[in-house]
Order: sequence, then C-alpha cells, then structure tokens
Amino acid sequence: MTTTDSPTATALALKEWGAAIHALLDGRQTILLRKGGIHEKAFVTPEAGGGFLLFPTVAHTHAERTRPEHHDLLARGDADVAEDAVTIRAAMRLVGAVDVARPDRLPEIADLHIWTDASIQADRVDFRPKKALQVLVVQAVALPDPVTLPRIEAYGGCRSWIDVHAPWAGEGRVIHDGARLADDLDRVRQTVG
Repeated sequence: MTTTDSPTATALALKEWGAAIHALLDGRQTILLRKGGIHEKAFVTPEAGGGFLLFPTVAHTHAERTRPEHHDLLARGDADVAEDAVTIRAAMRLVGAVDVARPDRLPEIADLHIWTDASIQADRVDFRPKKALQVLVVQAVALPDPVTLPRIEAYGGCRSWIDVHAPWAGEGRVIHDGARLADDLDRVRQTVG
C-alpha cells in the first residue's frame, strides 16, 4: 500500500535501523537497545503490550556496526529507505523492558541481536553514560502489506518516536510466540538487569 496523501489517522512509530527491522522479521533478533535520540533527554519506554510501527532508518556506518553473519540484512534495510520514500514492513509489541545494570554482561545476550560488541559499547553504553541503557524485548509483527510513505520533514531528526500517517490496527504475522519471548525477557533480566 502506498500512502501519498496525509490521512488524519496516525500511528506511533519507533525509528530503528532497517537491517535490525529485517533481523526482527527473520526471527534473528528479539531485542532492541535504546537510550534515546540526540535530541531527547531520555528514551521514553512504552507500556508493555503496546504496539507500534517500526520506521526504518539507514546510515553508511551500519555495516561496521553489524556482525558479519548479518551483513545480508543491510541491503534489505537500505532498500526500504529511498530519497523520497520509506517502506514500513513491520510493527512490534513490547514484551518488557530491562534497565541495564551490568553492561559488562551484554556480550552474553549477543545471540538476541545483530550488533557488534564494539558498536554496543560505543553507541549505546558510552553514549550519554549517565542515562540508563534499556533492553526492550519485542514481538515483531510482519505487516500484511508494506506501507510506503513519502519522506517528509516531520519524520526526520534524531529522535526515537514519531507519528506516521499509516495507522496500524494490530494485524500481521507474529514472528515469535509469547513463550519464547518470555524466556528471552527472563534471560535478559538475569544477565544484564
């Protein structure tokens, strides 16, 4: 579905690397690591169970921040972000959030995401060190039909949350069941919480 006009209904969307969105859709990833964007005082954690669209972003440095075994996802993520349009393919439901109290143990949950240990340290742990890093355990949902939106100024900036002109009613193919994600949440809590 392509949205060319701006409908009045909107949905909240979380900005995330396009490659990470495809990792969620492929079942390779079940967590997101967040502290908030440059223009935010802190990351606002949504309530567990809430559903949000995932708005893809790309940067030339994503390849060096992604483990080599996941580099196949980079081109797929890049394809969703054109100069004049963005394609939204996924949504997520928050299963739970954990404040990281033991960042030295983050490598122990590397199988739950695609990033390198070095990028997690530099981009998440060391970035704004007074702010808590959060691990979000999420249930990815593949939208029944991808939504292509024109790139507009309102979607720009270094911030986590944006309102997009593509309402989502919760439909789509769920990637992992609740039992798997509850286990991941428990593991994250025990490892880094």
